[in-house]
Amino acid sequence: MASKKNRSSWAKEKAQFNAALSDFDSLGDFSSLDDAFAREDSRRAAAAAEHDAAQRYKACDSKNRYATRAEAQENLAWCERCGKRGLHIYECPYCGGWHLTSHPWDEGEARG
Repeated sequence: MASKKNRSSWAKEKAQFNAALSDFDSLGDFSSLDDAFAREDSRRAAAAAEHDAAQRYKACDSKNRYATRAEAQENLAWCERCGKRGLHIYECPYCGGWHLTSHPWDEGEARG
């Protein structure tokens, strides 16, 4: 069963689409249809930018960044002395720095 949020979102998109169609006149004026496509393109671009920002926050900005691998190794050793086991170091594809993770990386698995 779909959530009410999904139905509400679908109804809103349908109303926006119908409003864009009502702007299209029967004389063949495609300017309003072009506007609808332009609005959709800008909506998709904004959604992609928002997704990229959220992905970067999750992957990098919310974590401690270490400038060098040696600095990350020092912090890893400190964590292990304090009882935290299972941490690994990886180079961040976003910032070029180093982060610690508890993700159980496989040796052959691509990181990032």
